Amino acid sequence: MFNSSSSQVDRRLNSLEAHLQQENPVLLQVVQSFRELDRVAYRMGLISRDDSFATRVPWWPMISILGTFSSGKSSFINSFIGQKLQRTGNQAVDDKFTVICYSNEGTIRTLPGLALDADPRFPFYQISQQIEHVVKGEGKRIDAYLQLKTCMTEKLRGKILIDSPGFDADAQRTSTLRITEHIMNLSDLVLVFFDARHPEPGAMKDTLDHLVRNTINRSDSNKFLFILNQVDCTVREDNLEDVTAAWQRSISQSGLTAGRFYQIYNLDAALPIDNPTLKARYESKRQQDMDEIDERIRRVEVERVYRIIGVLEHTAKLMMHQVAPLTRDLLRRWRKYTLVLDAALVALIATGILTLISAGHPVGSWIDVNTWIAQPTWIQVAVATLAAAAFSTVGFLHFSLRKLTANFLHMRIGKEIPETDLQEYVRNAFRKNTHPLRPLLGSQPAGWGRLAHNRIEKVLKQSDSYVQNLNDQFTNPSGRKDAANPTIQPDTE
Repeated sequence: MFNSSSSQVDRRLNSLEAHLQQENPVLLQVVQSFRELDRVAYRMGLISRDDSFATRVPWWPMISILGTFSSGKSSFINSFIGQKLQRTGNQAVDDKFTVICYSNEGTIRTLPGLALDADPRFPFYQISQQIEHVVKGEGKRIDAYLQLKTCMTEKLRGKILIDSPGFDADAQRTSTLRITEHIMNLSDLVLVFFDARHPEPGAMKDTLDHLVRNTINRSDSNKFLFILNQVDCTVREDNLEDVTAAWQRSISQSGLTAGRFYQIYNLDAALPIDNPTLKARYESKRQQDMDEIDERIRRVEVERVYRIIGVLEHTAKLMMHQVAPLTRDLLRRWRKYTLVLDAALVALIATGILTLISAGHPVGSWIDVNTWIAQPTWIQVAVATLAAAAFSTVGFLHFSLRKLTANFLHMRIGKEIPETDLQEYVRNAFRKNTHPLRPLLGSQPAGWGRLAHNRIEKVLKQSDSYVQNLNDQFTNPSGRKDAANPTIQPDTE
């Protein structure tokens, strides 16, 4: 089983490396750095042998399109790719997350969610396990949450688009929000759509909470673009500024007081504008904002490389500065609790033996050999039986106490550490270190030591080298002609 699991991971990574060999040599080297982290993680027990940090990262540029029902997400996608791929309408027309990618075939195809759940190159690899964790039994219904659509258009080459179901859906709400949070974390660009036809959104509470309030404190908040769509509805009253201000007030109540707010509409479905001056003003504003959105979409290829290098660096630092220390602290507490209970157990047994020996003996006097021999036979037999039973079961009782304290601390992990990758890694590491065959008095977590520390230091140096050389591909402060497009040479010492 060990060899089979390892070979499956190797096949997946080899396939990924073969793809990146032609598509992006920089990321090919990043995969090799992920392999270094995997080696440490396997020994520490953070991930299983059939898993890899590299398979937890979407390797294609990823653009997510979120918002409420009828906010124009599907129309925007159709307009962007130049094909009628997504159904459009004023009602909820799609209740699944739709992953859209390029195909060499001229025919548009729709594939089930399993195609995404089982392919590590996509951002939903093994998402069914997360859904199952949120709602029992729903992981088996992956096709009810996801679908994959493919079509031939140059706008999609080398990119992934994700169209989400509306946030104001009542059905499958918990799982939908979990998946949405998942793709927000992984995306290189997130377009958040609002419907200009509803400037005072009572039904938008979930959207504002999950797409605004939860993004303002993120380190990658600049990847969120807030788009007021279908602004052509303001033509008749010519009140675009008032509608935009109303939306900005709604969003500011959720904490977002700065940032770019785009205003667009679909020319093919727009209301007619008879006034030439008004029409020119609306179309000029729309085109300006669309150009900026298109420019951000074109930049995701570069941002994708930085994102993946950032994940590599984040994972390395997480292992070194949080997983190892937290696991070490948990093991220290586990040893302390176990030894205290062991001592209490030994004291209890010793007290019982001494009580039997002292039965019928005057209080405060010493017990000598003659006194012990003079004890009634039943006391001698009881003491000998208790002592023999205590020594024969001491091992069983010790391991029972080990397990008891380990289970207690394992439950504490869920309360002390938020439900993130960090919690998962600490849980797995602690579980490995409290295995019955592991020593109680070890000073370091399993798999963690000078060699592991050096491996992670090496990966961190490599990630710095990747970023520095990537910067040199796009910047040249010195102005030297020979400074452009260097070959990345990571630290291999």
